[in-house]
Amino acid sequence: MKDSLIERLKAFLLKKEQQTLLGKPASPEEITSAQQQLRVQFHQDYVQFIKMFGGAYAGLAIHAFSNGSSIGNETVVDLTLAFRQQFKDILSPNSLDTSYVISMDGGGNPILIDPSGRVFICDHGTIQLLANSFELLIEENFYEW
Repeated sequence: MKDSLIERLKAFLLKKEQQTLLGKPASPEEITSAQQQLRVQFHQDYVQFIKMFGGAYAGLAIHAFSNGSSIGNETVVDLTLAFRQQFKDILSPNSLDTSYVISMDGGGNPILIDPSGRVFICDHGTIQLLANSFELLIEENFYEW
């Protein structure tokens, strides 16, 4: 991710009044374990984000392992496994088995990253492109208050 975007996120999330939006940074062990459990490789921008901020707010709630209290307790593993179960009869195994869920929209639709790093939303079983990368997703959605 661009240094300028990281600095904007730091300036916002490290303010005392934003504490509930900032999670605990993910450890290498948590990342490795989750990737093994889900049989995916997390994109480097997502890894960079969760190593710095944990599950945190960046224009939308980004889930990791230890999320900010305003984000919710669901981990990326929890969200992905629930997504795979919910859509197993609707989506192709390739979509289910190679992607991981990093967020949910306001309507309960999963937001996921595919192996190429593109970000999609699954709206009632229809997958639509949201952004060509995790970084672009954040750039397009993150505004400081």
